[in-house]
Amino acid sequence: MKLSAAFLALALLSPVVHAQLLVDDFEDGTTMGWFVGDATHPQPPANVATGGPAGADDSYLLLNSLGGSGPGSRLAVLSGPQWAGNYTAWGVTGISVDVRNLGNSDISLRLLLEDFEGMGPPANLAITNDLALIPAGGGWTTIFFSLAVSDLVAGVLGTPAGALASVDVVRIFHNPDATFPGPGIGIPPIASTLAVDNITLWGGGVITPVPEPATYAWGGALVLAVAIAWRRRTRSQPLRATP
Repeated sequence: MKLSAAFLALALLSPVVHAQLLVDDFEDGTTMGWFVGDATHPQPPANVATGGPAGADDSYLLLNSLGGSGPGSRLAVLSGPQWAGNYTAWGVTGISVDVRNLGNSDISLRLLLEDFEGMGPPANLAITNDLALIPAGGGWTTIFFSLAVSDLVAGVLGTPAGALASVDVVRIFHNPDATFPGPGIGIPPIASTLAVDNITLWGGGVITPVPEPATYAWGGALVLAVAIAWRRRTRSQPLRATP
């Protein structure tokens, strides 16, 4: 797999060996645990069997949001339990995603890292300061979000360092501003259709599975998958999330 220009620059500047720690490529025909928090969402994430970055027979995840004020009005998707863990200990450097905007509105993507302690509200939240602007009608492109502490903004609770040390959920969401006011207020609504593939966790080491308590009502034992597989290269142009 060819790396994005931003990732290559990072690799040249850093003494650690960067590796794919986790890749969700949706080739198993499922959403691989990615979900929306609202069970009443009329168009939840769906696996599409063909048309990904590699073309025919390359599966991807399709996300829809409806705009307005009802269920499904906002664009956001949350990771499954395989993404939970101590990103600081793993030497995580960032997350890359292949995306394509299939809708009529430009999308401003950011990541939100969420650390829960028990069933209550999150203890730590961290938002990527940089955003990736995904124009409507474009082709597949690769975006990269740095997860260095200096590139994260604290949410309404906790600190970026606290979130990195105990990630429970990674949220990919549309938000022009580096803020997350919480479910009671919500992020901006948008009518959009976004294709997502090859969500990849980059770092300087190999994940060692460590059992942790479940933090979701639906949760179970923590499963960490190290899926390092060379696949057909996407025909996209890499794009670094920009300030």
